[in-house]
Amino acid sequence: MSFLEGLTREALESIIIEQSKLVEQLREQVASLQAELERLKSQLPGGKAAPPSWVKANRPEREETNRKNRTQSFVRTRQKPTEVRVHAVETCADCGRILAGGWLHRVREVIDIPCTPVTVTEHRIMARWCGVCGQRCIPAVDLSQEVLGQHRVGVRLMSLIAWLHVVGRVPLRRIQALLGCVYGVHLSAGELSGVLHTVAERGKPVYESLGEAVRGSSHVHADETGWRQDGVNGYVWSFVTPTLRYFLYDRSRAHEVPQSVLGPEYAGVLVSDFYSGYHYHEGLHQRCWVHFLRDLHALKENHPEDATVTAFVDGVVVLYRKAKAFVEERAREPDARCWATNKLAQTKAAFQQEAMALARPFLNRDVPQRVLAQRIERFVAELFTFVEYPQVPSENNAAERAIRPCVIARKISGGTRSPKGSRTKMILMSLFGTWQAQGQDLLHACHQMLASTA
Repeated sequence: MSFLEGLTREALESIIIEQSKLVEQLREQVASLQAELERLKSQLPGGKAAPPSWVKANRPEREETNRKNRTQSFVRTRQKPTEVRVHAVETCADCGRILAGGWLHRVREVIDIPCTPVTVTEHRIMARWCGVCGQRCIPAVDLSQEVLGQHRVGVRLMSLIAWLHVVGRVPLRRIQALLGCVYGVHLSAGELSGVLHTVAERGKPVYESLGEAVRGSSHVHADETGWRQDGVNGYVWSFVTPTLRYFLYDRSRAHEVPQSVLGPEYAGVLVSDFYSGYHYHEGLHQRCWVHFLRDLHALKENHPEDATVTAFVDGVVVLYRKAKAFVEERAREPDARCWATNKLAQTKAAFQQEAMALARPFLNRDVPQRVLAQRIERFVAELFTFVEYPQVPSENNAAERAIRPCVIARKISGGTRSPKGSRTKMILMSLFGTWQAQGQDLLHACHQMLASTA
């Protein structure tokens, strides 16, 4: 303010008058801006002012809801310690006083695997001579719980090799390298292959019993995929129930294969896709809606401008959802016995009539939806079996998921090299697939089978 000291009274009054005018102008400008702001607020929903263009919009406010109760937590669970090490300071770092007692400050968990070499047990069977009767005495050694036949590989290692090859889809050469790195044992590829054949041979009775159980099931899912045996194309067939997995290799893709597995008089429901190999079954049949919906979606995408195609596809999809909603609503009823068998059959017939009403206008017309309309006409009796029998799924996802590991194994190894190898592969896939479906410990189940059937 030193520049004001030399000014006269008149000059100071002039400066004050100019500042007063400037303050008044600023007050009028602020009032105008406030009025404009209030006007803009009134035009927005909720009365909130719009942010400037350079401000990033906030997330929409979500309604507060109670957190869903979970049956189990998803935090990292601590393992049961096999060894506990206590770390404590013996003396004070400042004064050197000896310390004792204390309390638990924190816990640090370290998980590691032991570097244990392979255990090789040499059984020395001694022969002794009896000087009285002149007999040679040799002990009878029972090693059935440890090893099979003349193998030198124990049942635990056999179970691990089978698990790595079937469940882990590890090639034999990689198994050979893994056993050498971790356990320090060398097994040739031929010996590893012989181990797999032995495990499959021991599991053959269980495998055959799985086929019998599939034939006696209330419903079974069936599917097939390509497989190469010694470079020649063939097929792996899968027959699946909620608790069973049964795989079979055959060069043929004809209907004789599923007919031989299920038998000509199979009384359950066969769930499959629309492949002609399953047409032989004259009993109850449920066709896969996932395959059908996929074809409907492709038809709609290929003809986006055709209103009749869109209406046909949407009508079939709505009908399927209506049937699924009926089954789900019935399952929630406290007393399901109120639905008699004839009432369910009538409901199924009503859905079939609606499906035919959607397909009938396009059966004999040269339109894009004719093929799928004719499919409805041909398989209408096999599309809504799940309505009459609610325990039967409307899709064939179970067989698709069960056979997926076989597809991955084929991409890794390319197939098998002999009929014996194919049969071993099918038996092992059936055994491990069944144990997994039943929620068993795979290694323990395989070890138990080898030890009990030896």
